[in-house]
Amino acid sequence: MRALVFAAGLGTRLKPLTDSMPKALVPVGGKPLLSHVIGKLKSAGIDEVVINVYHFADQIIEYVHSQEDFGINVSFSDERDLLRETGGGIRHARKYLSGEPFLVHNVDILSDLDLRWFMSQARPDALASVLVSERETKRYLLFDDDMRMVGWTNVQTGEVQSPYPGLNPGKYRKLAFSGVHLISDRIFTIFDDGGWGERFPIMDFYIKECASHPIYGVLPGRLRMMDVGKMETLDEAESFLINLK
Repeated sequence: MRALVFAAGLGTRLKPLTDSMPKALVPVGGKPLLSHVIGKLKSAGIDEVVINVYHFADQIIEYVHSQEDFGINVSFSDERDLLRETGGGIRHARKYLSGEPFLVHNVDILSDLDLRWFMSQARPDALASVLVSERETKRYLLFDDDMRMVGWTNVQTGEVQSPYPGLNPGKYRKLAFSGVHLISDRIFTIFDDGGWGERFPIMDFYIKECASHPIYGVLPGRLRMMDVGKMETLDEAESFLINLK
C-alpha cells in the first residue's frame, strides 16, 4: 500500500518557526510532525510513502535520510519548480502512485484514527473516500443519505458550491473534512480528461466532479484529531499526543 504525505506547504500559520524550517519538521512531543505521520502510516502496514516537497525541501530530504528512510520505501515528489497545491500535488506524484489505490495524509494532522479501518471502508465504486468529522467549522462538505458528496458550503457566508444547480445545503448532512483521503488511481485519467492543470486544490476537483464520480465521506464513530497548523495549537498538541497514548 502506498501513501502520499502533503509536506510541501509554506506553513505560514506557523511563522516564525517556518521562516527557518518546513512545517513538516516542526517538533511536537519531541519529534517532527512528519515523524508522527510516517509512524502512523507504517503501523497501518503502509510500506511505500511519497512526500511532496517545496518549502525547505532539502531539510525534509536530509531528515528522512538521517532516519534511514524510516525503514520503508520513501520517494520525494519535488515541487520546487512550482508549488502545485493539493490537487496538483497529487497529479505531479502520478509516477509514484499509479497502479493501485493510495492514501493521502496531511502532515499537520494528528489523530487516533485507525487507518486500517478507514481504508477498509472504501466502496468499490469510490473515486475517493474522505475522512470527515462532526467538529464545528465554517466550511463543510455536504453529503446525501448514502454519504455521497454533493457539494460544499460556508455556513458563515452562505456560499454554496455544487455541480447540482440550486442545491439546498439544509437538506444535506454537513461534515468537516479531516485531512485524510483514500483515492483510486482512476483519478489520474480524470485529471487528464477534465483538463485539470498543474496547480489546483483537490477540494475544487472533488466539488466539480462529485456528480460524475462517487466521492464518499467516511465518518468514524469516534475520532480524536487535531490540526497542528497554527502557533497557538502547538502547546495543545503536546497534551493531545500524551492523551492519545
